[in-house]
Amino acid sequence: MRRAAAFVEILQIAGEPAGFEKKMKMTSTHRYAAPVLTLVAMLASSLQAQPPEAAPAKPDSPAVLQLVEKAKQIAGKEWAGEAVFFCTSPRANSPTDPLIQPAKLFDNLYAFGRSGTVVYALATSAGIILIDSGYANEVETVLIAQMKAMGLDPAQVKMIVLTHGHGDHFGGAAYFQDHYGTRIVESAADWDLMQNPPPPPPGFGAAGKGPPPAPVTPPRKDLVAMEGTPIVLGDEKINPVIIPGHTPGSMALIFQVKDGGKTHVAGLYGGTILLTRIISDDGLQHYLQSLEHYKEIAGKMKVDVEIQNHPMYDGMLEKLAALKDRKPGSPNPFVVGPNNYAKFLDVQSTCMKAAVARRAE
Repeated sequence: MRRAAAFVEILQIAGEPAGFEKKMKMTSTHRYAAPVLTLVAMLASSLQAQPPEAAPAKPDSPAVLQLVEKAKQIAGKEWAGEAVFFCTSPRANSPTDPLIQPAKLFDNLYAFGRSGTVVYALATSAGIILIDSGYANEVETVLIAQMKAMGLDPAQVKMIVLTHGHGDHFGGAAYFQDHYGTRIVESAADWDLMQNPPPPPPGFGAAGKGPPPAPVTPPRKDLVAMEGTPIVLGDEKINPVIIPGHTPGSMALIFQVKDGGKTHVAGLYGGTILLTRIISDDGLQHYLQSLEHYKEIAGKMKVDVEIQNHPMYDGMLEKLAALKDRKPGSPNPFVVGPNNYAKFLDVQSTCMKAAVARRAE
């Protein structure tokens, strides 16, 4: 298991009522059944198909440039950085990204970790829900240390909801499971991914490639999340949306946050593709479908708060600075409104279409 789980980290470095039942019946995710069953194989084959060195970049065609320009127009000032990131200058997150200052974003939501890989804590009347768990080697030194700095007791983490099955997201889950009896929630497809990841691409670890990363132990299989069945703890509930593409069972999460006397709806698209080159053509098409599926649900639920677990393109650092200097009664910088949130998703979708067009050419 340890050898297999190590590749979860390889993927990331390359890229990237209350209570529960152990098993739940499929609901609105039925239409994703076929893609989910095949995406692991797609991901493995796409990784194995990657050349050892990237070919020189070709100038974008008029069709691609048109899509890039469309993304910039949709982005406006609010999401200009996102358009640049996804359309022209993507990069993977890194375990050496700078640490963020732990912060209280809303009355019941906190942020911890690194600028490229963030863990969120949702406080409830029955304990804490963590959204992801960060890197395995930083559980005590970063995640727990930052939680304590914000007055949160790690022993009160009753549940961890994993957005997808890559090591930088599930890395700390086994620690919480073993030390505090924390329940772990993941989609069925990504429980399988964590336990049985695809093999590493040929040549990894060979001369010039560097040694493989240290293995990451996944948590023991626990609770299975299903779209249409809220994840409930105390007075809070998280609505999962299955978004295959980045992994077979990536999840977006929609939940309420409180700011003074006001309630807002936060959306986190937990399976963002940072580097398209590690995803197959079919995988990218599934990803585009997932973005549209999620956008429809987010619109119906009136999502007006944008957060990400890889916030390298949404201005999070600037928002954290604005939050620190926020005056009483002034707007929360993380509240962007439903229309701007829809634009945030449209920018990413348009840039992904540009990536598909580049491949076709």
